[in-house]
Amino acid sequence: MTGANRPSAGTWVLAALSALLHLVVGVYYLASGLVAPGWAVAVLLVWWVLLAVQLSRLALRGSWWTPAVPVVAFATWFLVITLGERFLHWTA
Repeated sequence: MTGANRPSAGTWVLAALSALLHLVVGVYYLASGLVAPGWAVAVLLVWWVLLAVQLSRLALRGSWWTPAVPVVAFATWFLVITLGERFLHWTA
């Protein structure tokens, strides 16, 4: 890597905070089993892992977009659980 492409300390700190938030959102994904069926939880967990991979890629590039990953993860989880409850009658 050249000096121009090397991530700055600021992007590393932001990426670390984003990763921490992504782990917090992961707790919600795991707790989805209280409401959603197993197949839906499995799909959600695969999606969460794919987002974690994307977060890693963004962090290694020194991108300032890393905070978008936990936001997308939470929005996706909320949308899936809400739609599942409303249209597929998932209940706790």
